[in-house]
Amino acid sequence: MHLLDHLLRRLIRSGSLAVTWPDGRRSLYQGSTPGGRHSAVRLKSRAAAWRLMLNPELAAGETYMDGDLVIEEGDIRQLLDLILYNMRWERGNPARRLVGGKRHWLTRLREANGRARARRNVAHHYDLSDRLYQLFLDADRQYSCAYFLDTANDLDTAQEDKKAHIAAKLLLQPGQRVLDIGCGWGGMALYLNRVADVDVLGITLSDEQLAVCRKRAAEAGVADRVRFEKRDYRELTGTFDRIVSVGMFEHVGRPNYPSYFETIAERLDPAGVALVHTIGRADGPGETDPWTRKYIFPGGYCPALSEIMPVVEQTGLWATDIEILRLHYAHTLERWYDRVQASQREIEALYDARFFRMWSFYLASAITAFRHGGHCNFQTQLPPRRDTVPLTRRYMERTEDRYRAEPQWLEAAE
Repeated sequence: MHLLDHLLRRLIRSGSLAVTWPDGRRSLYQGSTPGGRHSAVRLKSRAAAWRLMLNPELAAGETYMDGDLVIEEGDIRQLLDLILYNMRWERGNPARRLVGGKRHWLTRLREANGRARARRNVAHHYDLSDRLYQLFLDADRQYSCAYFLDTANDLDTAQEDKKAHIAAKLLLQPGQRVLDIGCGWGGMALYLNRVADVDVLGITLSDEQLAVCRKRAAEAGVADRVRFEKRDYRELTGTFDRIVSVGMFEHVGRPNYPSYFETIAERLDPAGVALVHTIGRADGPGETDPWTRKYIFPGGYCPALSEIMPVVEQTGLWATDIEILRLHYAHTLERWYDRVQASQREIEALYDARFFRMWSFYLASAITAFRHGGHCNFQTQLPPRRDTVPLTRRYMERTEDRYRAEPQWLEAAE
């Protein structure tokens, strides 16, 4: 416990943290600016203290899930906000190096997501209870960063604006064939068909998502134009006028970046446009933390632009627009977290209290990654030709406005 005590004294430079140790002793760690962020926790065993000292990146989540780390003031989001604020990505912050080691040589092997492993990794997260996702996502079940034209907007509005923003960058025309790589629960594919009169093929590796997608298309009466298949992106044939991929690239893994972007280049019509939306890192190449890799996204990795662009450059695709979304995902995750907390009883009934704590830790830690770490989102527009898209970005806002109006008009007409 002495070593953990020493670490916390070096770490907490802003705000305050109270720790009650297993023997009942209470310590207060207080920075030079004590106001503001505060949390209080209790460690139930010496073993939990040792685990936190020896491997804090893994043990923080595990001891909280197991009930060995008890939050006595605030909640897990408040605790992680305090800790990660002190470790924030900021020039000259010495605390950033206190936790976490160098990238392990096994990192690339963990991300070597061949077709069989990719299916297992997807099932681990996306084949959970359909009800779980209904409880915290928006009505369209968009499980990716929303787009906040106003930070006061609710989740459903921000997700609709996200779809309009992405659709505008695709420069869609009626009758075009669109490929949606990693289609989730089908919301983007159905949206593109509705607002732009295009045909869409959505692919996923999740059985649960595939069933929902096909049901939604049938209920909307567009199953002949919006099709869904369980298929790996490496198994595709034919060409498409447009390709969109939202929140899927994080599951590709660095060893597979060449095959991913080669697939886009090969499957995209020469006059086509692709749009890839992914979580990324502003602070350069890194490694998925061990807790997230073990419990949430096995095989997953969020890339830096310096890891994406050298691969894109080899494909002949043009990066005609790169947009960095900074705090949009923090606002999205905060709304998801609040919905999860409001649904605690039902989530514990679906699984158990340990699962609820795991899911809470996942969302709370993700919020801090976007609030205080180097995480952000990249939207990269990739046509094969330099003259396919307009020379300025003015077309995007005009098209977004039109798309935001069209769904309302269509619903009113029905």
